Amino acid sequence: MIRSAAPRDVPSILDIYNEAILHTTAVYDYEPHTLEQRMAWFERKAEDGFPVFAYDVDGRVAGFASYGSFRAWAAYRYTIEHSIYVHKDFRKQGVGLALLQRLIEDANERQFAVMVGGIDASNEQSIRLHEKAGFRHAGTIRKAGYKFGRWLDLAFYQLELKGPIRP
Repeated sequence: MIRSAAPRDVPSILDIYNEAILHTTAVYDYEPHTLEQRMAWFERKAEDGFPVFAYDVDGRVAGFASYGSFRAWAAYRYTIEHSIYVHKDFRKQGVGLALLQRLIEDANERQFAVMVGGIDASNEQSIRLHEKAGFRHAGTIRKAGYKFGRWLDLAFYQLELKGPIRP
């Protein structure tokens, strides 16, 4: 079941996010985040009116997804950037695709025009997931990050949404 995340979900969201920081290139960060940092992130999403969805399996958060502003300038207000993270025990079970589809549905309801995802270029599974949902490669920044002793390329994928009736 996909539902809006609640403050009680933040510790589980933190665990999923920190696992990604420590063991994957899905997050270009080195240090695990604290509960306070993740709670502040959650509260900022609410204040800014952006969703955080949780994929719930028998009361356990199997994954989470959100989106927010792509850039701070006014002309970008119809473009959003999203993120999806799935708990390691629930990967390859359709959780990521379900969360992505929910984000797209929500973004279309809110009349955004473009959804962007920044994906580590070596993350073939995430790239396939996004292509399955209709995303197209928009460009790659070579050597965008450095983690685990190697340079990382950041691929951008975009999906054109319905957009606003009157921009």
